[in-house]
Amino acid sequence: MEDVLEVYARPYDPEYSQICLDEKRKELRDTPQGQLPPAPNQLRREDYEYTRQGSASILLWNEPLTGRCGLRVEGTADSLTFANLIQEIVDLHYPQARKIVLVTDNASYHSPAALYKAFAPEEAFRLVQKIEWHYTPAHGSWLNMAEIELSVLERQCLSRRIPDLATLQAETQAWAQRRNQQRVVIQWRFTAADARIKLAHLYPRRSGDD
Repeated sequence: MEDVLEVYARPYDPEYSQICLDEKRKELRDTPQGQLPPAPNQLRREDYEYTRQGSASILLWNEPLTGRCGLRVEGTADSLTFANLIQEIVDLHYPQARKIVLVTDNASYHSPAALYKAFAPEEAFRLVQKIEWHYTPAHGSWLNMAEIELSVLERQCLSRRIPDLATLQAETQAWAQRRNQQRVVIQWRFTAADARIKLAHLYPRRSGDD
């Protein structure tokens, strides 16, 4: 926990870009009867019946100190989708950075091994050397600021039925474009010093404390 909080306490440095990454599943549901016509002075409605069309994974990253964000939507999230996203962040979005200071959860494929599984050893090594890895602890997903961005995505884009993968990809990318124009930064105020007081019960007990 304190490892992640130490990252958040660092000042902005464009050569060491702080990136948070998280993901969520979205169920795809179609409405056979289509949209219901709105009643007078009411919003558009959806028929209560729907058909399941599978699900998709949304992998989202954000840079809290600048308000930048991006995402990928895939049929599933695995080591390959994670590795491709890391390559995209390093080479497309932050090619001038010396390091990507990455905060993510400890899913089994959120690791350097995923890069070696997806790419040739030379390319995997190059990408691994560009990443400074930091993991949120178990049951500590609230420490990942990408979750804040995912909650905004949920409210503004996902809180309705989306019928298929192509629609989900198009609408989430349009949302990300608007979000990047707004550049909403996140001001994280919870520090390691706060954790030692407010979350003291999570720390190991020292001998002699009893």
